[in-house]
Formats: sequence, structure tokens, C-alpha cells
Amino acid sequence: MKNAASLIQHHLNLAVKELYGLDISENLLPITPTRKEFQGDFTVVTFPLTKLAKKKPDIIGEELGLILVKNLPEIDSFNVIQGFLNLSFVPSFWNAFVLSLQDNPTFGELPANGERVLVEFSSPNTNKPLHLGHIRNILIGWSVSKILKAAGFDVFNVQIINDRGIAICKSMLARKIWGADKTPENTGIKGDFFVGSYYVLFEQKFQEEYATWQLTAEAREVFESKKKDDQSEVAFFKSYKDLYFNAYSELGKQAAEMLRNWEAGEEETIATWSQMNQWVYAGFDYTYKLLGVHFDKLYYESETYLLGKDIVQAGIEKSVFYKEADGSVWIDLTDVKLDKKVVLRKDGTSVYITQDLGTAELRYDDFKANKMIYVVADEQNYHFQVLFEIAKKLKVPFAEGLHHLSYGMVDLPTGKMKSREGTVVDADDLIAEVVLEARKNSEERGVLADLTDAERSEIIRKIGLAALKYFIIKVQPQKRMTFDPKESVDMQGQTGPYIQNAFVRIQSVLRKAGDFDANIAENYIEFVLEEREIIQQLYQYPSVIEESALQYDPSAIANYAYALAKNYHRFYHEHSILKADDLAVRSFRLCMSKAVGSVLNHSMNLLGIEMPDKM
Repeated sequence: MKNAASLIQHHLNLAVKELYGLDISENLLPITPTRKEFQGDFTVVTFPLTKLAKKKPDIIGEELGLILVKNLPEIDSFNVIQGFLNLSFVPSFWNAFVLSLQDNPTFGELPANGERVLVEFSSPNTNKPLHLGHIRNILIGWSVSKILKAAGFDVFNVQIINDRGIAICKSMLARKIWGADKTPENTGIKGDFFVGSYYVLFEQKFQEEYATWQLTAEAREVFESKKKDDQSEVAFFKSYKDLYFNAYSELGKQAAEMLRNWEAGEEETIATWSQMNQWVYAGFDYTYKLLGVHFDKLYYESETYLLGKDIVQAGIEKSVFYKEADGSVWIDLTDVKLDKKVVLRKDGTSVYITQDLGTAELRYDDFKANKMIYVVADEQNYHFQVLFEIAKKLKVPFAEGLHHLSYGMVDLPTGKMKSREGTVVDADDLIAEVVLEARKNSEERGVLADLTDAERSEIIRKIGLAALKYFIIKVQPQKRMTFDPKESVDMQGQTGPYIQNAFVRIQSVLRKAGDFDANIAENYIEFVLEEREIIQQLYQYPSVIEESALQYDPSAIANYAYALAKNYHRFYHEHSILKADDLAVRSFRLCMSKAVGSVLNHSMNLLGIEMPDKM
């Protein structure tokens, strides 16, 4: 099947050469789908040629249109509106296109381009379960990786697990003091939930300790010596909490001592740390399986936190970094409108930037990826600006391929979530809630009553997960969003179940049709408006994948799938398929329906969403 844009481009270049004696670049005259309010299939923007050809754009459009119709049999007619050349292809071209999609489940995918891309996503801490914020991160990362694969890239999924530091020690200490004899096995609590509960418990106990301390003479003395002007006690102690943790808190001292013991390799501390992390990893794996994602390699901060020191030393020798009198090492980024940034503390320890440089180098050695994409919330925008600028100044081989896929936070209708206060909605609970909503919806409609319990549960699982995934992915990553479980399962709104319903409808039509002769469809070319719109949408699918991959934006695929499903639903209600008067019409509409079903299945798969056969 010939590509229309390529055909137009080739003959357009020949026409410009013939008419004006000019050799033009392929991108000089943009070719886009014709807008709905105008007649045509493709539009050529002629304005860039006016200075070169020394003619008005509408005259150029007329001249190019005449020669294209003459030399390209696929073009049926043209019209020019204010310099926009609208080309209409012959109906047989579109008929042949639809028939070419039969039994072509990979339509839309682009050929391999030889480029390797590494996508880092999820990257949780081991002091708590995965939550709603992680779900958005995971779904964006997973769908971007699948879209990049479809666009021809060789893709590797990785995550770095933050398995060290004071937060992990808080969970460890809380269990040691208040639950040393408890395990996930003897409490029946999932491993990551079990460990996370002690992180929350530590915060509760710390708050109690802090409240008690504020009543002491020591606290009064601190308040009087450090308060600002007429600052109230409430305001002072609210802002002083972190300083209290480091300077006065007994729990803080014990947690800090545990961290020092871990860094020193103290046997009992390492054993506790290892055991609790294993419980968390098992919990993470269960959640990842629920979401249908996996990783090609895992990195652990406990193994990478010392990386980057050699890079810093090399940077000092190249005068990229400089040493202060206290021994700390810095970089001056004021020339790129950032500030000065420490890369090694005065005691020689690494900061996160240092670790990330080392980890990036390690990953480059592991995968030799042309690009490394970090899926991380927009709270870390500054961090990645600094990281990428340092990499450029160091002239490391992976510097130009680094990209921060920044995304907005996700809230619930009830507001923001806070991990330390235990107000976070855990991923497992949220998945269970949307599946429950899907079950209620299904039971109210009574459409799955004739299936076995196992069949019904599997379909409801697919619907629930589609509701969750689609509702989150349909929002452009950079935008903050609110997730509403009830709204996500709406069968009439812009939701995953709505798109699934279009697919299920198509499967039902095809089952009822049985075997049919697709060859008869070649005789049908008198397309109705709804058919033309669907055919045009199908034709644009490869371009949507390509653009979505270039922008790292899975919402483009999500919105495309919804628009295609919506148009099919409308077509289904407006026109007969199985009872069409003409066999050629019936055959073509079945072929078109099959193609729509295939593209819906493929596009939703790129979002990590499975399609049921019934619902």
C-alpha cells in the first residue's frame, strides 16, 4: 500500500522543479490532513514557496494542483483556499487501504531505527507501599516505553530502588522498638504494607515526642533564642520540627545511629535492613504484576550511592568543578541561569546529583542507549536541569540524550496525600476499588450474568484496570490531575471502558457475521461521511504513534483511541452493517469494523490496557 504523504511529497517536488525550476527540501511545504470543514483528504501549505516562486500562494496552489492531478492518478480532484491546496484521493485508494488492514495487527508500527532508549520509571522508596502517585509514574513510563517500541526504538525499562537512607531507618527502628516479633507472615499483612505501617508509626511516635518536648524548659529556651521577631510558638515549632529531629530527638538520634551502623556494615543492622527490604520487594512485585509491568534491570541506591566520585575527580582535573576551602566540591552553573551546586560535601560524601551522574554512566555502560528518559514528578525539575547541564559540561557520551519526562502530581477528590501521615491511597487499594466499581457497574447492567464466575471476574478485572489506566494516561503528563474512581468507569464518558465497549461491539458484529468474502468489498467506493472520517482516522494512526513517541506523550494515543471509538459508535448507530442492502457495502463495513477493532486493540495495548471480548 503506497503512502499518500510520500506520494504527494515526491510528485510535489517534481512539480515545483517543472513549474519553477526549484529544488526544494522535503519539509518546505507541510502536508497535513485536511480539516473537517473543508473538502479534501490532504492539504499542502504553499506559503513557504511564495518568495522562491515569486507568485501569490493561491496561484501556486492552482498550478501545483493541476500538475498533481495530471501526474498522480491517485488524486481525484483539488481545491485551493487562501493558499492551502486541498487534495482529494480517489475512493479506490481508500478502499484498498482499508482492505490492506485485514489481518494486519501491527499496523501503525514503524520500522526499527537502530536507536536504543532507556526508560527509568517507578523508582520507589522501600519504606512504604506503592501509592497513587507511583501509579501515574508507572503508567506513564510503561506506556511511553511501549509507544517507543512501536515507533521503532529498542527500549529497555529500568528503575532505581531507593533502599537506603534515614527514611528506611525510621521503619526499621519503629519495628525494632514496637514490633520486633512481628512479620508479614504472622500478621497476614502484605510485605510493603507491613513495612510502611512502621514508617507511619514512627512519625506518630515522633510527633508525640515532639509535642511533649515543646512543653519543656529546653524547648522554651530554644524558642526564645531562635524565634524571629514576633513569631508565635505555633509557627516556630511547626517550622522547627526537622531541626529538632536532628538536634534533640531521641528517636532521631537512634535513627541516625542506625544509619551510621548501616553505612559501617554492622551485621545486625544489615540483616534487619535486608529482611525488611525483601518483604517490600515481594510487595512491589505483586503490585507490578497487577499493573502488568516489568523491568529489564533493577538498580539499587545501596549499590550506586558511592558512584560518581570518580566522575567528580575527573571534572576537577578538567576545571568543570572547583574546590572550596572546606574541601567541598562545587560547580558554577550561573552561565546557564542556574546557581552554584555542591557535588561533594566537605566530608567527601556524595549528594544525589553525584550519584545520578554515576548511575547514568553505569547505565550507559550496561545498555549503550542513545537516550535516557527519567519519568519523575515535576517537583524534581530543578534537579534534572542541574544534572543535565553538568553532564553537558563534562561532555560525557550520553549527555545529549538525557530527558526528564516531568509529570504533574495526582490528587483524589478529597485532596492531597501525605505518606508520613498515612493518608496516601495505596496502589493495591486503588486497583481493588476501581475493579469493585467495575463490578458494581456490570451487575447493575446485568450483561455478564450468563458467564462463569471466573470468566466474569477476568472481564471485570480488565474493565477496572482499563478504567484506572486510561483515566490517568489520557491527561497530558505535565498537567496536575485529580483521579475519581467512580468517574473512571463511566461507560459514556471519555474512559477506558467506553473504548473497550467499541471493541466489544465490533467483536459481536464480526461473530454474528461469521465468514464473509472481503474481496466483494473492492466494489464499494461510495463512502458515507462517517465512513470517510473513520478511514481518515485509521490512516493517521502511524503518524499518531510517531508523534506520541517524539513527544513522550501517551495521552496522544489515549485521545486518538477515544476519538476513533466515538466515531465508530456514531457510525454503528447511523448505518446498518449486517443488514446493509448491498453485499459489497456489507463486506466493506465488516472489513472497516475489523480494522477499527484491530487499531483500537493495538492503541490500547500501547497504554497497557487489555481488551475483553464481552462486557
